[in-house]
Amino acid sequence: MKTVMVVDDDYDIRKSVEQILEKNNYKVITAVSGDDCLVKLKTEEPDLILMDIKMPGTPVRVVVRKIDKIKILFLSVVPVSDAEKMGLLGQKNVEGFISKPFNIDDLIGAVKEVIG
Repeated sequence: MKTVMVVDDDYDIRKSVEQILEKNNYKVITAVSGDDCLVKLKTEEPDLILMDIKMPGTPVRVVVRKIDKIKILFLSVVPVSDAEKMGLLGQKNVEGFISKPFNIDDLIGAVKEVIG
């Protein structure tokens, strides 16, 4: 079973995405911030990280640079053009971007495309 870490400061988004992924046979780990994500990565090894861009704490662009071998999909209301300007989409392990609000089929399709 593939594991996905959902990183979002919004409880409702975390819970919704967790339920959607679990119904599609993924194991889910949640984190409330980029800092929380980095702490959990010391003991967890997800196959994919779904990460919001706008969260309190360490800026996501800094957090992403500290994540080496795990694929990342951004899940955010930030427009793609703004994410590009922030230098977030050029990272080697960043696989793409899903806009909020998202379509459930698009979310599952993107996850399946990246990790199966």
